Amino acid sequence: MRGRPSSCSFTGHRPGKLPWRYNERDPRCVDLKRRIRDAVDTAYQEGYRHFLCGMAQGCDLYFCECVLALRARHPDVTVEAAIPCPTQAAEWPEAEQVRYRTLVRACDYETMVSDHYTRDCMQRRNRYLVDHASLLIAVCDGTAGGTRYTVEYALRQRVNVVDLPVVVTAVKKNPERRELF
Repeated sequence: MRGRPSSCSFTGHRPGKLPWRYNERDPRCVDLKRRIRDAVDTAYQEGYRHFLCGMAQGCDLYFCECVLALRARHPDVTVEAAIPCPTQAAEWPEAEQVRYRTLVRACDYETMVSDHYTRDCMQRRNRYLVDHASLLIAVCDGTAGGTRYTVEYALRQRVNVVDLPVVVTAVKKNPERRELF
């Protein structure tokens, strides 16, 4: 069911703010994906069935992949791609554009927040994510930007926030750990 009481949104950093940048094999990234998966599983256990994602590079796409994996195990889960504008991925590297298009097609719903790029369409998308959920999962290091704005907006709107901190120091590699998605 779509709607605020049973909906969970996500916000997180793009690769440029992550210590591993685009290297998703970095142990810190693998660990973050595990923590996102655990937070999503907990949200599901708490009754959340509709998940909204802003579809930005980096943490948003990790979250979307995680929720789609959850939906494969639980068909009552729905996923909504909240897209700020039609050209969101136009300047991304080709491989990331393919990943983005694949994930958007896999979502149950697609909401286009603005019909063209504007200076504030990303911020409007972020407010949409908060305004349509009662839980926000956030990967935020506290630096200025859209992720911090979204967390602060959620707190002002009395939306519960689950904080998944960015781990900056190296994480020991566990040889028995396998890729999560």
